[in-house]
Amino acid sequence: MSWKEAAEPVLSRMPVVERPAGHVPFRRKLTWTAGILVVYFFLTNINPFGLAVGQGSDFFGQFRSVLAGSSGSLLQVGIGPIVTASIVLQLLGGANLLGLDTDDPRDQVLYQGLQKLLVIIVTALTAAPMVFTGQFLPADPAVGQALGIGTFGVKSLIFAQIFVGGVLLLFMDEIVSKWGVGSGVGLFIIAAVSQQIVGGFFSFSALGARGFFANWFAIATGGTQLGSPFTSAGLESLLFEPGNILALFTTVFIFGIVVYAESVRVEIPLSHARVKGARGRFPVKLIYASVLPMILVRALQANIQFVGQLLSSQWAGMPGWLGVYGDQGQPTSGLFYYLNPIQQPQQWMWFRGTATGEPWMIALRLAIDLTFMIVGGAIFAIFWVETTGMGPEATAKQIQNSGMQIPGFRRNRQVVEKVMERYIPQVTVIGGALVGFLAVMANLLGTIGQVSGTGLLLAVSITYKLYEEIAEEQLMEMHPMMRQMFGNE
Repeated sequence: MSWKEAAEPVLSRMPVVERPAGHVPFRRKLTWTAGILVVYFFLTNINPFGLAVGQGSDFFGQFRSVLAGSSGSLLQVGIGPIVTASIVLQLLGGANLLGLDTDDPRDQVLYQGLQKLLVIIVTALTAAPMVFTGQFLPADPAVGQALGIGTFGVKSLIFAQIFVGGVLLLFMDEIVSKWGVGSGVGLFIIAAVSQQIVGGFFSFSALGARGFFANWFAIATGGTQLGSPFTSAGLESLLFEPGNILALFTTVFIFGIVVYAESVRVEIPLSHARVKGARGRFPVKLIYASVLPMILVRALQANIQFVGQLLSSQWAGMPGWLGVYGDQGQPTSGLFYYLNPIQQPQQWMWFRGTATGEPWMIALRLAIDLTFMIVGGAIFAIFWVETTGMGPEATAKQIQNSGMQIPGFRRNRQVVEKVMERYIPQVTVIGGALVGFLAVMANLLGTIGQVSGTGLLLAVSITYKLYEEIAEEQLMEMHPMMRQMFGNE
């Protein structure tokens, strides 16, 4: 008996959001999307019952804009388990260890069930150490005494709430993907990053840290002194705090460069084999795999650092070469220090006295981070293209099934595939490496709201693609015949 036959009774019975039987009107899609977004914001503002609010540490703080969660809320784990499960499945699928044919309806059900099962398992494995170690989500002893269940009982209660929140996020993502516009993961990332950016621009001291406009209002009214920009102290205050000119430049630059990169493409001409005069183009964008593979890279880094945090807190005799952790729970030397990505300018500017470690240690850490992001971005971009039906073979099959062909070539799938192989693999690697490089550069220079470079790249790219998808939905709504042509009816 193969593993598929043994696991089919379980995987085929995993709860699933049913696909719509027919066409979903555009307004209804927007309603579903907006409703899920409201529920997401609602869940990020609910603290688990029994949690000692204001205590503990948020290790995932530097990855929050990528993992789209909220510290101390029901969505503590964010989309981390979904991304981790995707990494595992992509690696197993890329090595052809699963033996699943995604073109077979039976194997499709098994694949989706396996993905859900992995997400549920990873959610439990992620939430358990956060709760039961007491370092990240400490329990309130008073609640345990009042209920008579003790501290362990309160921890179990918090774990159950965090686990349910993670599972809810899984099905919210599925609802948006099937009934809404875009994907739930992308929607949650946009929401998390937008919160940080809006707060970074418009927050005032009464609401917490002051934002960019509040700082410049204080500078304009004389409440804050910048000093002369021709002195080192004045130039530093202008570029960093409180002026934040460098962060503003980086934010605007990343917005511009991503929108420009999304518009750079190689367009392969197509013509219909039977309808004379019907022509089109197949665009191979510079960022062909999008920036979503960056989620996989950053999630892998987050999981590595999470393991380091657990070893440091639970293993008193952990060797120094593995990692030495400071008072704030961040590594100051050792292997986990060099594998920890640089997220802010303060973490590498040793000449300002804000960075931890010697200059050569910081340079080595930066080199590892840059290599990890560029190489990892290219590798995961390849995996993403091959597993999402965007590779040369899958693309050639789609073109042939639509009745289109490349002018000047025989109408043969192998011929179209060879033409696609001239562009897609190379563009995929270049685009993945470029996105990784931009993410590191944005982290080094800093952004408004202290959004990570990866988070900002993801938000801009996903928003751009969401705009394109909304425009496509509106076009199909106006011309129903196009839905039949593209198989969306």
